[in-house]
Amino acid sequence: MKQVYCDNGATSFPKAPGVGDAIKEYIESVGGNVNRGTYSSAINAGFVVLETREMLAELFGFDKPENVVFTRNITESLNTIIKGLLKEGDHVVVSSVEHNAVMRPLVKLQETKNVEFTRIQCNKLGEIDLNDIEDAIKDNTKAIIMTAASNVCGTALPIKEIGDICKKNNIIFVVDAAQTAGVFDMNMKEMNIDILCFTGHKGLLGPQGVGGFLINDEIVNQVDSFIEGGTGSKSDEEIQPSYMPDKFESGTPNIPGIYGLNASLKFIKEVGVENIHKKEMMLTEKFIKGMEKIDDRFIVGKRDVENRTAVVSLDFIGMDNGIICHELDSNYKISTRPGMHCAPSAHKTLGTFPQGTVRFSFGYFNTEDEIDYVLDSIKKVIKSYME
Repeated sequence: MKQVYCDNGATSFPKAPGVGDAIKEYIESVGGNVNRGTYSSAINAGFVVLETREMLAELFGFDKPENVVFTRNITESLNTIIKGLLKEGDHVVVSSVEHNAVMRPLVKLQETKNVEFTRIQCNKLGEIDLNDIEDAIKDNTKAIIMTAASNVCGTALPIKEIGDICKKNNIIFVVDAAQTAGVFDMNMKEMNIDILCFTGHKGLLGPQGVGGFLINDEIVNQVDSFIEGGTGSKSDEEIQPSYMPDKFESGTPNIPGIYGLNASLKFIKEVGVENIHKKEMMLTEKFIKGMEKIDDRFIVGKRDVENRTAVVSLDFIGMDNGIICHELDSNYKISTRPGMHCAPSAHKTLGTFPQGTVRFSFGYFNTEDEIDYVLDSIKKVIKSYME
C-alpha cells in the first residue's frame, strides 16, 4: 500500500520534477559559494541565485529582483519584517486566523516594545469584514499584517481589497503568502502589497530551508536588519551594507535550497498557477462533497471552492481527532495533520479550540482516485471507532 499524502499545507510532497536533480547538481558539481569568489563555479551559482530572484519577482508581479530577499523560511521572513519595522507605540491590524509566525512576534513586541495590535474577528467560515478593518485603523497604525489564506480552514482573505484600504490610509501592507504562493495569482502592484513573505516548500513545490520576502523600495529604509554579518560586499567595513539584498542577507545562504527552488519555479511557470489552482480546487470539491455524504457536521469552515485553498479541516465530533489521524496513518497510510496547526487564534475563531482538527491539504500531484480512497478510508475508520 503506497502512501497517500494529504499534508501539503505543512509541506508539499512530492516536490516538483527536477528539484532533487537540481540540488544534487549543485552539491556534486558546483559547490561554490556566492558573493565570496570570482572563480567560475561561484559565478555560475550567483547566476542561478539571481535567476531565482527574477523568477520570484515575475511570479509576484514585482519589478525589483534585488529586493527579493532569501531567508530560511517564512517564519524568519515575518520575524525580520515585524521586528525590524515596528517601533515602540506602533499599532498593527491583524486577522483572527493568523498563524503563530505572525502572532508570537507581535505578542513579544507587545510585551517588550509596547507595540499594540488589533485582532479583527473573522466569522466561523474564516471570512473577514472589510468594514471592521477600516474601523480598527488608528492614527498610529503602522501596518496591516494578514495571511492570504487560513492554514486551518483554507479560506482566502480579500487581499486586493485590504491592499486598497492600506493604500487609501497610507498604511504598510504585509502579506503572509505561506498558503497561497504558487497556487494563487498574486500581483504585488495590483494588490498594493508592500511586503510579501513566502516559503519555498509549500505551494512553490521546492525544498525546505529556503523562503524569503519581497519588499518595496520605499519601505526598505524603515526596516532594520535582523542579522548582521558577512555579505561578501564591503568587507573592509564593520557596518552592515544598506543596499539590497545585502542588508538582509548576512551569512552563507542555502544555495542548494535555492537551486531546488529554481527548478520548482520553472515547473510552476510551465504548468501555470491557474492550472495548479484549478486542479487543486477540483480535488477539494470532490473531497468536500464526499464528506457531506459521510457526515457534513465534521466539515469546518467553508463548503464551497470559491476564495479558498485546498485545505480542509475536519472535526470528528464525538471522537478523538488524534486517534482518527493515527488510524488513517497506521491502517491506510494516509498522511494528515491533527491538532492546532500553530494557529490557536484560528481554531478559536472556527470553534475548534482546544480539540483542534484533522487537516487534509491537497496538492497538484494528488489524484481523484486518492480522494476516493481517502473518503472510503474515513468511513471505515469512523465505523471501526464507533464499534
